[in-house]
Amino acid sequence: MAQVLAVCISEKKGTKKHKVEQISLRPHHGIEGDAHAGNWHRQVSLLANESVDRMRREGVTLNAGDFAENILTEGITLRTLPVGTVLRAGEVRLEVTQIGKECHSDCEIRRLTGMCVMPTDGIFAVVLNEGVIRPGDKIEVENA
Repeated sequence: MAQVLAVCISEKKGTKKHKVEQISLRPHHGIEGDAHAGNWHRQVSLLANESVDRMRREGVTLNAGDFAENILTEGITLRTLPVGTVLRAGEVRLEVTQIGKECHSDCEIRRLTGMCVMPTDGIFAVVLNEGVIRPGDKIEVENA
């Protein structure tokens, strides 16, 4: 079963996100209290723990939120989902709007290892309905 391992927010752009007990999401906005909330196409970022494990094998100690992901998952290969895929996590539905993104040139992880998984493996989504997501919630592809 695919699940949410951690949920994270940051109050200021350009900083690592930190784990929280739950996130509250709103359509046309994103995550309450997150610096990246707003009416745009990257309201929520998701990253698979399997991708983070690839970086851990390079000898880097990493925690949830270190890649600025809002939702860390396990058991679902996020990077293979096409734009337009609808995911259900807890009671929330998310629509995938972007796969990957350009890495910040001053990314600490890239400086340490010479690589970063977010540009290829991170995905972004908009919120389709209001709700709460918590660690342990099941996450599944509703339609692709």
